Amino acid sequence: MSTADISQGTDRAAIARETDAPTAETTGRATTAADAPPAGATHAEGTHPTETTRPATTATGTHPGEATDPGNALSARARAAATATGTHTAETTDPAGAQPAGATRPATTTTGTHPGEATDPGNALSAKARAAATATGAHPAEADRPGATATPVRSALGLRLFGSELGLVFRRRRNQSLLLLLGAIPIVVGIALKLSTPRGDDAGPRLITQVAGNGVFLTVGALFFVLPLILPLTISVVAGDSVAGEAGIGTLRYLLAVPAGRTRLLLVKYATTVTFCLAAVATLTATALATGLLLFPVGPVTLLSGSTVSLSAGMVRLLLVALYIAAGVATLASIGLAVSTVTDSPIAAITTTAVLPVVSQVVDAVPQLGSVHPYLFTHWWYSYDDLLRAPIVTDHLTRGLLTFLAYTVVFGSVAWARFTSKDVTC
Repeated sequence: MSTADISQGTDRAAIARETDAPTAETTGRATTAADAPPAGATHAEGTHPTETTRPATTATGTHPGEATDPGNALSARARAAATATGTHTAETTDPAGAQPAGATRPATTTTGTHPGEATDPGNALSAKARAAATATGAHPAEADRPGATATPVRSALGLRLFGSELGLVFRRRRNQSLLLLLGAIPIVVGIALKLSTPRGDDAGPRLITQVAGNGVFLTVGALFFVLPLILPLTISVVAGDSVAGEAGIGTLRYLLAVPAGRTRLLLVKYATTVTFCLAAVATLTATALATGLLLFPVGPVTLLSGSTVSLSAGMVRLLLVALYIAAGVATLASIGLAVSTVTDSPIAAITTTAVLPVVSQVVDAVPQLGSVHPYLFTHWWYSYDDLLRAPIVTDHLTRGLLTFLAYTVVFGSVAWARFTSKDVTC
């Protein structure tokens, strides 16, 4: 065979492959009737292994004599080809010279199943189901149970994401510095009160004048000092940076690539910020209590109403005060999260979140605006003093908690609506 013939055969095979015309690859014959010489009709049947049939036999990996030898059930070379392609023995050797298994039974070659499985109506799992199970890497019995492992996987993913966010927040030097500042304030206040001689007619809150008589009240005094400005500023830094910080440095789109969903990511961000709020209040409370126990006498606690309770009962009331203040600043965390979803600048988000409680307290201090005072979230921050009375007055505490909840729901909804529709391209 000349070089021109080989080239022509190759070109035709390529054209047939593109137009789905029957060629040597799809019909299993070495050449077509137009390409083979008149006497070559018997060559296509494999009766004489000439040069004309050699391209087809080379493509299948068998010797010309092996493909047409009826007595040879499966030659070594055909056996190797069957092993490589995963076909059945009967598919590789066809003594009658019929079309190869790959042309007449593509489903069995693709799925690796036995020929009888594709047409057996009594077979419990069809070839398509077996192929789908193979593609997904699941057991056939597991294909019908897609939700069996979905919930544990999502749960584990949420826990890993929450742990990662906690590590990110608490490992930052800036946030660690803020916690150290909160812990240092009670120490400074306690030392200052210890060195001075407080008098009953001293100007200032009544809580501060009672610190010298009982060190337990240093905790309440420290909370009173930091609640107007320092504690909201600390929470604003974390809440404002939660989403805007990720968008600013370009890592938000990588977080969204994790199959956790935007809603779950937003909930994790808020849960992390609330955890930081609890950590901030706990740091302040523990440091103030330890300083008060070291610098001042400790005994039965005299409440603001004048009655005295045991030290253990006083500790329980201090714990309730800390939890109430934590709930109040957690409202600021939801506001900061909503602001953080609006802008990609963390500085703008932190500044806006820090200014809002200051403005709210200024408005709360204006008597002419008394009609709007009950709707300000900072107006109820200082209702914790009702926990230091006997009996405990619950009216203001209940209204305060309901206000905190309303602010959280409203600004949480704003954050969700904005974040789930936000176009994150960078």
